[in-house]
Formats: sequence, C-alpha cells, structure tokens
Amino acid sequence: MEFGGRYRIGASRLKVWAALNDTEILKRTIPGCSRIEWTSESTLEAAITLNLGVTKLTVTGDLELTDVTPAQTYTLSGRGKGGLLGRAHGSADITLSDAGEDCILSFIATAGASNAIMKLGKALIGNAAQHVIDGFFKRFAEAMEVELEVLSR
Repeated sequence: MEFGGRYRIGASRLKVWAALNDTEILKRTIPGCSRIEWTSESTLEAAITLNLGVTKLTVTGDLELTDVTPAQTYTLSGRGKGGLLGRAHGSADITLSDAGEDCILSFIATAGASNAIMKLGKALIGNAAQHVIDGFFKRFAEAMEVELEVLSR
C-alpha cells in the first residue's frame, strides 16, 4: 500500500523539524500512541493502538531514521508487531521545504503487513492508515499552535 501527502504548516522549517523530533509532541499527536521514546540518536520505540473498524490493533515496534539531512529530509522506517494479527512494516520519505515563513512537509510512504492483517482488507487498512495520517497532522499543527493546510493526499 502506498500513501502520500503535502501539508503547509504555519511555522518555519526549523520549528517543524524540532517538533518532529520531540517525543512529547509526537505522543500527544499520534492517534492511539501510548508510548514513544528515543532509544538512540536515530531509533525510537513506540506502542500505538489502531482502530480498524471491526477490531483494534495495538502495534509495538521500532522506528529508525536514515538518510537524515537535518531540517530538510529523512526516511522513517518501522517494523511492528500487532499481537495475534501479525506484523506490519512501512517507511516514509519526508521532505521539508520553505514556503515564505511557512513549511511544506511532503511525504511518500509504503506499508505492508502479514497475511493475518491483510485478511481484514486493504481498503479497511488503507482507510485506517489515512485516518491516522490525517489525525497526526491535525494534532501536530494544534500542538505547535499553528495553522495547517492540506495541499494534497
């Protein structure tokens, strides 16, 4: 499954970068996140509960930042365990650019899961993933106390 989007965030690129690396902001803004913490300079551990409509799935796992150019771009990759439903994995290429005093955040993401999770249906999982993404960016802008404009999904 592939996802993507572009968002105009009413803050400087440096402020957006700092917020993207602040675990307190991330915990408050990632829907269903009960834990997220840095385990090294480039890795995080997280626990997130996803509502998939017919069931809830708690995913615990590790996230890694690679190809990092501070305040410009990075790749975020993760692998998680979803209990009895199996494993999920994904990655996102995130790019920050200036738009006057604002920041444009662009991302392209891919995700996959074990057969047990995929039996729930790609459409259902895709809708849940888009809901998580939308919820994240809405809460992220609120936590930063700035405006958010969805440019594309």
